[in-house]
Amino acid sequence: MKATGGVHSNRASGSTPARAFEHLPPERPLAMPAQDFAAAPRDLPHRPFNIDLWARRTLVVLLALLPASMAAHEMRRSIGLDGISPWEGVYLALFIPLFAWIAFGFATSLIGFLLLTVGRGQGVRPYRARSTVPLRGRTAVLLPVCNEDFQDVLARLSIMERSLAQVMGGERFEFFILSDSNPKNGEKERVAYLKMRRGFSRPVHYRRRTLNIGRKPGNIAEWVERFGGAYDHMIVLDADSVMSGQTMARLAADMERHPHVGLIQTVPSIVGASTLFARWQQFASRLFGPISAAGMIWWAGSEGMFWGHNAILRTRAFAQSCGLPELPGRAPFGGHIMSHDMVEAALLRRRGWDVHIVMADDSFEEFPPSLPDLATRDRRWCQGNIQHVPLLSKIRGMHPVSKFQLFVGASAYCTSPLWLTLMLVVLGGAAAGVWPPSAILPSGGLLALTAVLLFGPKLLALLWALADPARRIGFGGGVRMMRGVIADIALSILMAPISMLTQTINLFGILMGRKSSWNGQTRDRDGMRMLPAIWLFKWHMLLGAGLTLLAVKSDTSLGWIIPVVAGLALAPFFAAFTARKDLGTHVAKSGLFQVAEPWWRTQNYQKTRYRQLQLDNARPPFEGLSNVANDG
Repeated sequence: MKATGGVHSNRASGSTPARAFEHLPPERPLAMPAQDFAAAPRDLPHRPFNIDLWARRTLVVLLALLPASMAAHEMRRSIGLDGISPWEGVYLALFIPLFAWIAFGFATSLIGFLLLTVGRGQGVRPYRARSTVPLRGRTAVLLPVCNEDFQDVLARLSIMERSLAQVMGGERFEFFILSDSNPKNGEKERVAYLKMRRGFSRPVHYRRRTLNIGRKPGNIAEWVERFGGAYDHMIVLDADSVMSGQTMARLAADMERHPHVGLIQTVPSIVGASTLFARWQQFASRLFGPISAAGMIWWAGSEGMFWGHNAILRTRAFAQSCGLPELPGRAPFGGHIMSHDMVEAALLRRRGWDVHIVMADDSFEEFPPSLPDLATRDRRWCQGNIQHVPLLSKIRGMHPVSKFQLFVGASAYCTSPLWLTLMLVVLGGAAAGVWPPSAILPSGGLLALTAVLLFGPKLLALLWALADPARRIGFGGGVRMMRGVIADIALSILMAPISMLTQTINLFGILMGRKSSWNGQTRDRDGMRMLPAIWLFKWHMLLGAGLTLLAVKSDTSLGWIIPVVAGLALAPFFAAFTARKDLGTHVAKSGLFQVAEPWWRTQNYQKTRYRQLQLDNARPPFEGLSNVANDG
């Protein structure tokens, strides 16, 4: 073990920056060459064609195309009886793909619902802990941080390492805090780490690099090239992640049991919500997420995805497959690959490694506390996912499902401007006299089908939860759960047009070359002032006014446009209102958006853990951390 501020070679970049501080084990280098995207890997293991898996994917596509075809036929009957004009052709070209998009989401959720109810979860059973044979390999648990609240990081780490002490094979795990923080925050981290490291029951290493080359993927790659040779697996977490020791041990055991698997991604649950916005999203994720995840796991099979955290990877497979080159050109398509995780999953699959997704009970993450904080994070994801578009043709040898996943990730951010364009085409065509105001609107049957596709997954999730007494109790009972679903639908209707315009602005800004920053995330907030909120959402209010005037001028019925206009006009009030902690506390006390707390957030566990830390350190728990975190 060494603690040093000396100079070490940065193998990821070829330079030699001085590190501010590191307390690390002896180095065991592992080569991680940059991949040649233009050349497909050779001499890969032969894998038989899985007809069952491809039949599943074909079924999902057919289930999505069926309602899309019905919608296309209905609209063709409405507007194309006398031929299709260019204006009507634009309308159909927008409407049909967007309808197919929501139909695909419904098909995935429908399959997940059937699997978890009628099928009893066959193939997607929850990934619960079970007794395992003794672990043979070593696993590193990596926590990349960048200007985070380090007190909270160490608190979450202490929960995980104490949980590992209670499972068989827990001694085979070591923690690495990999900091990309600035010097000021880095000094706070150093003081806090030195005060707390003796209170941990297993090795907890720390280093801060001063040149943050490649952001998080560069941070991970630097660790692999220095220490990856000593560890069979690495569990990659985010600064806000928590995973139980039992789940970590189960992941490591399954990696040893299945040597062809390169990555296992868990589906994390949202915890730690305090504002109204975060509590709402936490409820929605816990209730609606499982059926969608189950359906996706069912058709993805061994071509799963990687979300960059709460996953275990085979270290040598990752080093062999996932060295990311710097792309030529300027942002958004050039430079370092930002949404690296999905590309890394595709590169692992390209070399023949299986990538799986599992539903774990004890894998958690936090959610942005407000709508503006979510939009900031979403902008970074938008730039990273748009960067994948040219990679679809540049990466040779990529699996077709991996290409589909990269395409879907990028097209998700294109649907918002398409929806906005569709509304403008409808209103503009009516105002220009291209069609009568009522002729272009969907029929009653098509509106009903659209409602089923949009809200059907929520109702299916509600039925799934109501059918299980334990799950029903976790959400506070059937009545409270139904109240939560009704409130979620109302809030979702208001938020949808806000997100539509925000993503449209972000997309065009990125295409114009305005890069996203990649600093520490805002993980705590209590409200926002109204004047800054109005300024932040000024374009939303202007668009709402413009759509209203256009609808009045075109003599179009205001019934279908009112939800859109209301969401846009109320955007600053919606953001400020849902960012408040007092309202989050109020809805929690009323039972709205109630979810079951995980084991490590119970009061008894926290008191026991803090008492143990007090004995270990001979001082009040986190005493030094509170002073350091609040300094300056």
